[in-house]
Amino acid sequence: MTTIRAVKGTHDILPDEVAAWHRIERAAHDLFRRYGYREIRTPVFEETDLFARGIGAETDIVSKEMYTFEDRDGSTLTLRPEATAGIVRSVIEHNLMNTDPTLKVYALGPMFRRERPQKGRYRQFHQVDVEAFGIKAPSIDVEIIEMALGYLQACGLSQWELVINSVGDAQCRPAYVETLRTALRANAARLCADCQRRIQTNPLRVLDCKVPEDQPIIEGLPKISDHLCQDCRDHFAEVRRELELLGIPSTLSHRLVRGLDYYVRTTFEVLSRDLGAQNSVLGGGRYDGLVRGLGGPDIPGIGFALGMERLVMTIPATDAEPRCAVFLAPLVAGALDHALRLQRELRDARVSVLMDHEGRGLKSQMKRADKLGARFVAIMGEDELARQQWTVRDMKESTQETLGLDRVAETLIERILGVIKQGQARVG
Repeated sequence: MTTIRAVKGTHDILPDEVAAWHRIERAAHDLFRRYGYREIRTPVFEETDLFARGIGAETDIVSKEMYTFEDRDGSTLTLRPEATAGIVRSVIEHNLMNTDPTLKVYALGPMFRRERPQKGRYRQFHQVDVEAFGIKAPSIDVEIIEMALGYLQACGLSQWELVINSVGDAQCRPAYVETLRTALRANAARLCADCQRRIQTNPLRVLDCKVPEDQPIIEGLPKISDHLCQDCRDHFAEVRRELELLGIPSTLSHRLVRGLDYYVRTTFEVLSRDLGAQNSVLGGGRYDGLVRGLGGPDIPGIGFALGMERLVMTIPATDAEPRCAVFLAPLVAGALDHALRLQRELRDARVSVLMDHEGRGLKSQMKRADKLGARFVAIMGEDELARQQWTVRDMKESTQETLGLDRVAETLIERILGVIKQGQARVG
């Protein structure tokens, strides 16, 4: 019979790999809460029109990469390729701005794009997504950037580069786009096929082209920084001033436009040298017209997203989490009942416990306990059973003691609490 394998572009996150994922998930919950952001969870599929209107029908995501299917009632649904559009839809549908006019939310979960799989990029991937609504001041741009960098550092990423730009707004960008389109048409024959198509559909995306032969042409194109209106200039100047005030280094790149149509004014990316050519680990920016464009009130928004797979690849390796704190080793048949009762008592006290169910020998069980990372092993053989006792071995200290049935659970709980407090003291 043919073995069924995971679909191309998907992957399993195996038990030994999950510790790193727990680390970045805990860091998100801890840090974002400190900044006043609350978690939101939206469906993994939405009406297709939400993404066509929100992201842009001519973007590569909508035109090439979305997983779209017809529902049984004839409607068209799409697995979410990104989180922002769904969150905005939820904000509008539930009138969240009425109860919180400066709404701050974050989300974690799977996204879906049918793009070419490569290092750290999958067709089902996971994102951390952060959004803030209702704040026009440049200081929220800086807060979002500061929090993004703080999150990466909390996850263990110490080497990064922040790249920023302003892509203008509805007042100044249309004129720049036409200027850019005119310059591109003059060089169209020398550009790659994708860039030739983008001249008509989305000229800004040409600036993000990675084809080596196109780079000299792109470097000579008009810069959006020379075409910003005064309001956009002032906004971006204040963002850069506040970043400098907080000691956050940044690099200005006139080619940073991001891949989604809804971005305006501030855009940013964080790059990591550990990812090779595709070195972006995080990106975001403002989308002040998106809520209105999806049928909601005219309120500003800003956010960022990062791929969790790519983040896991860049942070230092994480030691595997212990599978249990206590391992029970009943060596004779009569010890099983005592082990079952002790196991339940410890679990009721929120202690992680595993035990041997097969009656293996002591040497085999001790190897198993060591592999599971157990700190304590409670052993009951014929002698212990006759004396109604457990032999408890501390695997780290290489010590052991004998405890009666009436004291073993209480003593193990005390020992484990002591280990936890020692660990917290070292962290502190």
